[in-house]
Amino acid sequence: MFADFAKTFLSILFEGIPFLLLGSLISGFVDVFVSSERISKLLPKNETISILVCGWLGLIFPMCECGSVVVIRRFIKKGLPLSSAVTYMLSTPIVSPIVALSTFAAFKNQQAWEMTILRLCFGFAVSVVIGFIVQKLSPSSIVNPGVLAEPAGRRRAGLSVAAAPPTGTIDFAATAQAAGPGKKVLLAIQSATADFLDVTFFLILGTLVAASFKTVVNQSLIMPFATNTPLAIASLMILRSLLSICSTTDAFVIASFQNFPFAAKLAALVFGPLFDFKLFWLYSLLFKKRAVLLFGIIIFIAIFLVSWRIAPFFHPRFGF
Repeated sequence: MFADFAKTFLSILFEGIPFLLLGSLISGFVDVFVSSERISKLLPKNETISILVCGWLGLIFPMCECGSVVVIRRFIKKGLPLSSAVTYMLSTPIVSPIVALSTFAAFKNQQAWEMTILRLCFGFAVSVVIGFIVQKLSPSSIVNPGVLAEPAGRRRAGLSVAAAPPTGTIDFAATAQAAGPGKKVLLAIQSATADFLDVTFFLILGTLVAASFKTVVNQSLIMPFATNTPLAIASLMILRSLLSICSTTDAFVIASFQNFPFAAKLAALVFGPLFDFKLFWLYSLLFKKRAVLLFGIIIFIAIFLVSWRIAPFFHPRFGF
């Protein structure tokens, strides 16, 4: 049994690590080299169209969910519309070329094209809908004090206070503003290293759980969850949220639950990068906890219902 566990654990881990490393590197360079001013210039003046564009912006400027909160905090402080910033923050961990590649690789024998396309489109749709909801709300009702951009006159008067990065993190982009090209590359690598080390723990934890479910846990205990579609969807969404794996590697962990239906795995891969255990605390640095909790519930219910609705269109479950 130990040999089977070790083989399963290492196979999942070694498949995911390259994508985690590549995603961290790209995220680090985006963090340092892509300024909020550059993002703002790319966006249309019309806020509604801007939200739609931000839903796909991760294809050009991908960020993992861990780093996106720090970056978006800075973007909001510098005046990026809140609705556009939230849409980008939510969509970029899913609507990303790295996530697309890793999802396709993980599901190569499990309807890879369908899973990859649906995951990106589903993630885009949820992020845009939340962006439109935020557009209709008063920013002061959902955002913590000090996060929003201050009036231009106050900034010109020298009274603006720079937004501090979340506790325990380093604002590499702010440090790089006065640095030369060589220094910026070094800071980008440092940012990537920090992201990589932060999320490797969660990848190992998720891989341990997946390997245990596959080789140690009696499959008869799992079958009631796997064969009941609504229960399968809800349980895998909750498990993915608790594991808090990075979106660049979570597909390898979720794909290992081969006895769960396609819809449950899709729901987990969309919900996790939008709202997992670690993101609840990270989002709370930007938004009031009540707003974070409300959006989490809305996202969970929406993804659950849509996934349940489309479940009959796919093979109910894969073999062991």
